[in-house]
Amino acid sequence: MSEPVLQLDRIDKTYNRGKPNAVSVLSGVELSVAAGEAVALVAPSGAGKSTLLHIAGLLDTPDSGEVRILGRPMAGLSDRRRTLARRDEIGFVYQFHHLLPEFTALENIVLPQLAAGVAPAAATRRAHELLEQVGVDARANHRPAALSGGEQQRVAFCRALANRPKLLLADEPTGNLDPDTSEKVFETLMDLVRGSGLAAVIATHNLALADRLDRRLRLTSGRLAPA
Repeated sequence: MSEPVLQLDRIDKTYNRGKPNAVSVLSGVELSVAAGEAVALVAPSGAGKSTLLHIAGLLDTPDSGEVRILGRPMAGLSDRRRTLARRDEIGFVYQFHHLLPEFTALENIVLPQLAAGVAPAAATRRAHELLEQVGVDARANHRPAALSGGEQQRVAFCRALANRPKLLLADEPTGNLDPDTSEKVFETLMDLVRGSGLAAVIATHNLALADRLDRRLRLTSGRLAPA
Protein backbone atom coordinates (compact mmCIF):
# COMPACT_ATOMS: atom_id res chain seq x y z
CA MET A 1 0.00 0.00 0.00
CA SER A 2 1.33 3.45 -0.87
CA GLU A 3 2.21 5.96 1.83
CA PRO A 4 -0.69 8.21 2.92
CA VAL A 5 -0.46 11.74 1.60
CA LEU A 6 -1.34 13.13 5.03
CA GLN A 7 -0.81 11.42 8.35
CA LEU A 8 -1.44 12.94 11.78
CA ASP A 9 -0.24 10.91 14.76
CA ARG A 10 -1.39 11.72 18.31
CA ILE A 11 -1.72 15.44 17.70
CA ASP A 12 -2.25 17.56 20.82
CA LYS A 13 -2.84 21.31 20.90
CA THR A 14 -3.66 23.50 23.90
CA TYR A 15 -3.89 27.27 23.87
CA ASN A 16 -2.50 29.17 26.87
CA ARG A 17 -0.76 26.07 28.15
CA GLY A 18 0.15 26.29 31.81
CA LYS A 19 -2.29 29.11 32.47
CA PRO A 20 -5.59 28.97 34.39
CA ASN A 21 -7.52 29.72 31.21
CA ALA A 22 -5.83 26.97 29.15
CA VAL A 23 -8.05 25.44 26.46
CA SER A 24 -7.35 21.97 25.09
CA VAL A 25 -8.37 22.01 21.42
CA LEU A 26 -6.91 18.77 20.05
CA SER A 27 -6.20 15.64 22.06
CA GLY A 28 -4.51 12.63 20.50
CA VAL A 29 -5.90 13.28 17.03
CA GLU A 30 -5.18 10.52 14.49
CA LEU A 31 -5.85 10.94 10.78
CA SER A 32 -4.62 9.30 7.61
CA VAL A 33 -5.71 10.42 4.13
CA ALA A 34 -4.75 8.63 0.93
CA ALA A 35 -4.32 9.98 -2.58
CA GLY A 36 -7.69 10.32 -4.30
CA GLU A 37 -9.58 10.30 -0.98
CA ALA A 38 -11.85 13.15 0.13
CA VAL A 39 -12.59 13.35 3.85
CA ALA A 40 -15.26 15.58 5.39
CA LEU A 41 -14.49 17.19 8.74
CA VAL A 42 -17.58 18.28 10.63
CA ALA A 43 -17.65 20.07 13.96
CA PRO A 44 -19.49 22.85 15.76
CA SER A 45 -17.97 26.32 15.66
CA GLY A 46 -15.04 26.61 18.05
CA ALA A 47 -14.39 22.88 18.20
CA GLY A 48 -10.94 23.21 16.63
CA LYS A 49 -11.38 22.19 13.00
CA SER A 50 -9.54 25.26 11.71
CA THR A 51 -6.71 24.55 14.15
CA LEU A 52 -6.56 20.98 12.87
CA LEU A 53 -6.39 22.17 9.25
CA HIS A 54 -3.71 24.74 10.10
CA ILE A 55 -1.58 22.06 11.76
CA ALA A 56 -2.09 19.67 8.83
CA GLY A 57 -1.15 22.50 6.46
CA LEU A 58 1.99 23.49 8.41
CA LEU A 59 0.60 26.90 9.31
CA ASP A 60 0.66 25.97 13.01
CA THR A 61 2.58 23.43 15.08
CA PRO A 62 1.18 20.90 17.55
CA ASP A 63 2.28 20.75 21.17
CA SER A 64 3.01 17.07 20.62
CA GLY A 65 2.48 14.43 17.97
CA GLU A 66 3.70 14.19 14.42
CA VAL A 67 2.59 15.49 11.03
CA ARG A 68 3.79 13.58 7.97
CA ILE A 69 3.29 14.68 4.38
CA LEU A 70 3.96 12.00 1.76
CA GLY A 71 5.64 9.97 4.49
CA ARG A 72 8.07 12.73 5.49
CA PRO A 73 8.02 14.01 9.10
CA MET A 74 7.47 17.74 9.20
CA ALA A 75 8.74 18.31 12.77
CA GLY A 76 12.05 20.08 12.97
CA LEU A 77 11.96 21.55 9.49
CA SER A 78 13.35 25.04 9.10
CA ASP A 79 10.94 27.86 8.32
CA ARG A 80 12.14 27.82 4.72
CA ARG A 81 11.58 24.08 4.32
CA ARG A 82 8.10 24.39 5.81
CA THR A 83 7.34 27.23 3.40
CA LEU A 84 8.52 25.14 0.45
CA ALA A 85 6.42 22.18 1.60
CA ARG A 86 3.34 24.40 1.81
CA ARG A 87 4.06 25.87 -1.62
CA ASP A 88 4.77 22.60 -3.40
CA GLU A 89 2.65 19.97 -1.64
CA ILE A 90 -0.40 21.70 -0.14
CA GLY A 91 -3.27 23.75 -1.53
CA PHE A 92 -5.53 25.83 0.71
CA VAL A 93 -9.10 27.05 0.17
CA TYR A 94 -10.94 29.14 2.75
CA GLN A 95 -14.54 30.25 3.26
CA PHE A 96 -13.50 33.74 2.20
CA HIS A 97 -11.50 33.44 -0.98
CA HIS A 98 -8.65 35.83 -0.01
CA LEU A 99 -7.91 36.65 -3.64
CA LEU A 100 -5.53 39.57 -4.12
CA PRO A 101 -7.91 42.41 -5.07
CA GLU A 102 -5.43 44.38 -7.20
CA PHE A 103 -4.79 41.44 -9.53
CA THR A 104 -7.03 39.78 -12.11
CA ALA A 105 -8.38 36.26 -11.75
CA LEU A 106 -5.68 35.05 -14.13
CA GLU A 107 -2.92 36.85 -12.25
CA ASN A 108 -4.07 35.41 -8.92
CA ILE A 109 -3.42 31.94 -10.34
CA VAL A 110 -0.20 32.83 -12.14
CA LEU A 111 1.49 34.43 -9.12
CA PRO A 112 1.93 31.30 -6.96
CA GLN A 113 3.37 29.50 -9.96
CA LEU A 114 5.91 32.27 -10.55
CA ALA A 115 6.89 32.00 -6.88
CA ALA A 116 7.55 28.30 -7.49
CA GLY A 117 9.83 29.09 -10.43
CA VAL A 118 7.44 28.29 -13.28
CA ALA A 119 8.09 30.27 -16.46
CA PRO A 120 5.50 33.03 -17.10
CA ALA A 121 4.21 31.53 -20.34
CA ALA A 122 3.72 28.10 -18.77
CA ALA A 123 2.11 29.63 -15.68
CA THR A 124 -0.33 31.56 -17.86
CA ARG A 125 -1.26 28.43 -19.83
CA ARG A 126 -1.85 26.51 -16.63
CA ALA A 127 -4.03 29.33 -15.25
CA HIS A 128 -6.17 29.45 -18.39
CA GLU A 129 -6.55 25.64 -18.34
CA LEU A 130 -7.77 25.70 -14.74
CA LEU A 131 -10.13 28.63 -15.31
CA GLU A 132 -11.58 26.88 -18.34
CA GLN A 133 -12.02 23.71 -16.32
CA VAL A 134 -14.15 25.55 -13.76
CA GLY A 135 -16.05 27.55 -16.35
CA VAL A 136 -14.78 31.06 -15.68
CA ASP A 137 -12.04 31.54 -18.28
CA ALA A 138 -14.16 34.28 -19.86
CA ARG A 139 -13.64 36.23 -16.63
CA ALA A 140 -9.86 35.76 -16.58
CA ASN A 141 -9.06 39.46 -16.90
CA HIS A 142 -11.55 40.63 -14.29
CA ARG A 143 -10.47 41.61 -10.80
CA PRO A 144 -12.17 39.85 -7.85
CA ALA A 145 -14.53 42.78 -7.16
CA ALA A 146 -16.07 42.26 -10.61
CA LEU A 147 -16.73 38.54 -9.99
CA SER A 148 -19.67 36.90 -8.24
CA GLY A 149 -19.09 35.05 -4.98
CA GLY A 150 -19.21 31.70 -6.76
CA GLU A 151 -16.79 32.88 -9.42
CA GLN A 152 -14.39 34.17 -6.81
CA GLN A 153 -14.41 30.83 -5.00
CA ARG A 154 -13.82 28.95 -8.25
CA VAL A 155 -10.79 31.16 -8.89
CA ALA A 156 -9.62 30.38 -5.34
CA PHE A 157 -9.85 26.67 -6.15
CA CYS A 158 -7.75 27.21 -9.25
CA ARG A 159 -5.15 29.14 -7.28
CA ALA A 160 -4.98 26.33 -4.69
CA LEU A 161 -4.31 23.78 -7.43
CA ALA A 162 -2.00 25.91 -9.56
CA ASN A 163 1.21 24.23 -8.32
CA ARG A 164 -0.27 20.72 -8.54
CA PRO A 165 -0.30 19.97 -4.80
CA LYS A 166 -0.80 16.49 -3.44
CA LEU A 167 -2.98 17.63 -0.51
CA LEU A 168 -5.94 20.02 -0.53
CA LEU A 169 -7.22 21.53 2.72
CA ALA A 170 -10.51 23.42 2.52
CA ASP A 171 -12.07 25.29 5.45
CA GLU A 172 -15.80 25.87 4.87
CA PRO A 173 -15.22 26.49 1.14
CA THR A 174 -18.94 26.95 0.39
CA GLY A 175 -20.00 28.47 3.71
CA ASN A 176 -20.21 32.00 2.33
CA LEU A 177 -22.45 31.10 -0.63
CA ASP A 178 -26.19 30.72 -1.18
CA PRO A 179 -27.47 27.11 -1.46
CA ASP A 180 -27.65 26.95 -5.26
CA THR A 181 -24.20 28.48 -5.74
CA SER A 182 -22.84 26.33 -2.91
CA GLU A 183 -23.99 23.18 -4.72
CA LYS A 184 -22.41 24.24 -8.00
CA VAL A 185 -19.15 25.28 -6.36
CA PHE A 186 -19.02 22.04 -4.39
CA GLU A 187 -19.46 20.03 -7.58
CA THR A 188 -16.64 22.03 -9.15
CA LEU A 189 -14.40 21.35 -6.17
CA MET A 190 -15.07 17.63 -6.25
CA ASP A 191 -14.47 17.46 -10.01
CA LEU A 192 -11.07 19.08 -9.42
CA VAL A 193 -10.25 16.75 -6.52
CA ARG A 194 -11.25 13.60 -8.38
CA GLY A 195 -9.60 14.70 -11.61
CA SER A 196 -6.31 15.47 -9.88
CA GLY A 197 -6.18 12.43 -7.58
CA LEU A 198 -5.69 14.69 -4.58
CA ALA A 199 -5.97 13.81 -0.94
CA ALA A 200 -8.52 16.29 0.42
CA VAL A 201 -9.75 17.28 3.87
CA ILE A 202 -12.82 19.51 3.66
CA ALA A 203 -14.29 21.15 6.75
CA THR A 204 -17.97 21.93 6.33
CA HIS A 205 -21.14 22.53 8.31
CA ASN A 206 -23.18 21.20 5.39
CA LEU A 207 -23.92 17.58 6.29
CA ALA A 208 -25.60 16.90 2.94
CA LEU A 209 -22.38 17.82 1.16
CA ALA A 210 -20.26 15.97 3.73
CA ASP A 211 -22.21 12.77 3.08
CA ARG A 212 -21.03 12.82 -0.54
CA LEU A 213 -17.37 12.49 0.41
CA ASP A 214 -15.54 9.23 1.02
CA ARG A 215 -15.54 9.55 4.80
CA ARG A 216 -17.13 11.83 7.36
CA LEU A 217 -15.31 12.56 10.62
CA ARG A 218 -16.54 14.59 13.57
CA LEU A 219 -14.28 16.58 15.87
CA THR A 220 -15.64 16.74 19.41
CA SER A 221 -13.85 17.26 22.71
CA GLY A 222 -10.57 17.43 20.84
CA ARG A 223 -10.89 13.99 19.25
CA LEU A 224 -11.79 12.67 15.80
CA ALA A 225 -14.35 9.92 15.32
CA PRO A 226 -16.46 8.63 12.43
CA ALA A 227 -19.64 10.67 12.05
